[in-house]
Amino acid sequence: MQQALTAARAAAAHGEVPVGAVVVTADSTILAVAGNRTEANNDASAHAEMLALKAAAAVRGTPRLPDCDLFVTLEPCPMCAHAISLFRIRRLIFGAYDPKGGGVEHGARVFQAASCHHRPVVIGGVREAEAATLLRGFFQQRRR
Repeated sequence: MQQALTAARAAAAHGEVPVGAVVVTADSTILAVAGNRTEANNDASAHAEMLALKAAAAVRGTPRLPDCDLFVTLEPCPMCAHAISLFRIRRLIFGAYDPKGGGVEHGARVFQAASCHHRPVVIGGVREAEAATLLRGFFQQRRR
């Protein structure tokens, strides 16, 4: 989670919403690290999770990552949750909960849908306070 928080801080330094994601193998080898790049890429889908998943799949040369875990600083949105399912991620570990835009524990609850073909193990609230503080600070500065 430390690497994901570092990626989130780097994203914030570039004016992006501070969310970071890291894909690791079962033996803890880091395959990909990414922060949000929606503004930089002019791409609403350039969420940290999407970028990290795509990069990890490219490294592996496969569309699925069944022996990998995804660490992300914020509960994934419905788009990212569905991508996590499609990539067949083994475990999703996230920091802050997102009651407004989340798609795992809130909102769409993608993994609970009958149409979901793969449900990762989900562990939420890891370093939650740190991740939430980073997000709150970012949005407070933008409102000034």
